[in-house]
Amino acid sequence: MKNIIIIGSGPAGISASLYTVRAGIETTIISNGESALLKTGKIENYYGFSGTGPELYEAGRRNASRLGVSFIDDEVVSVSSEGKITVTTTGGKYFADAVILATGVSRTGAAIPGTRELEGRGVSFCAVCDGFFYRGRDVAVIGAGAYAKSEASELIPLASSVTVLTNGDRPSAEFDKSVRVLTEKIVKIEGTDRVTGILLEDGTHVDAAGVFIALGTAGAEALAKKIGLLTEKGSIMTNPDMSTNVPGVFAAGDNTPGMLQIAKAVCDGAAAGTSAIKYVRSIKNKEDK
Repeated sequence: MKNIIIIGSGPAGISASLYTVRAGIETTIISNGESALLKTGKIENYYGFSGTGPELYEAGRRNASRLGVSFIDDEVVSVSSEGKITVTTTGGKYFADAVILATGVSRTGAAIPGTRELEGRGVSFCAVCDGFFYRGRDVAVIGAGAYAKSEASELIPLASSVTVLTNGDRPSAEFDKSVRVLTEKIVKIEGTDRVTGILLEDGTHVDAAGVFIALGTAGAEALAKKIGLLTEKGSIMTNPDMSTNVPGVFAAGDNTPGMLQIAKAVCDGAAAGTSAIKYVRSIKNKEDK
C-alpha cells in the first residue's frame, strides 16, 4: 500500500490529509504539536467559524483522526529523498512515497547578526548537506534542543571539534560528551568573506570555520535546504499544483509564498493533497505494468 507523510498538523496539513486518506492512501501526520492556531485568539475571518484558534486546531485533528489519519507526535529533524523519501524524527525514521511539508513558519526567532550575510560562506542550515566541507575543522551548532543535538551528531565524526552555542537558553537535550556546550548569549557571527568564529556576550571568541543553525525545531526552510528544495526569502517555491522541484515532495500553507491566512493554508493543503494523490497513483501504475 502506498503512503503519504504530512509534516505539520495545522490547517494546511489537516486539509491535505482529508483528501489523501479519503483516496484510500495510508496517511500519517507527524507534528510536534506547534501551530500558529494555538496562539490565535478569536477567529472572525474564516468561513463558517467564529471560535478560537485552539478550538479550530483540535476540531481539525479530531476530524482527520475520525477519517483514518494516523498521528505521530514527534519532532522532525530531517527529510531526505534517496530512494523512498525518508523522514527522520527524534524517535526514528519513517518512509513514504510522497511527503507534504505543511510546517508553517516561525513567527519569532533569534536574529543573530552575520547569519544571512554569511549564509553559504560558513553559515549552513544542514549538517548532512554541508558537514563534509568541514572535515578536520572546528565547527559550531547554534541551538539547544533535539534539532541541535541531531546536527551536532552528524558533525562529530567529521569535524575537529564541535561546540554547541545555546544563545542564552538552557540545553533541553543531552549532548555527546565530546561536544562543548556554551550557554552565553551570542553577539554575532564573525567574518567578512568567510566565517571565522562567533563572538559571545562575555567577550569569548569561539573559533569556527562553519556555523550550523539549529534553533528550536527544524522549520520549513531548514527542512527544505536538507532535501534540496528551492526557496526564496524563507519560503518554499512551488508549482501551481503545490509540487516542488523534488519529485514526491509537496508544500502547502504558510511555508509557501502568499498570505499568512487560514483560508489560503486550507486551499494550499487541498491542492497539495490532490497532487500527492496523483503522484502516488502514478508510481503504483508504473509498478503494476
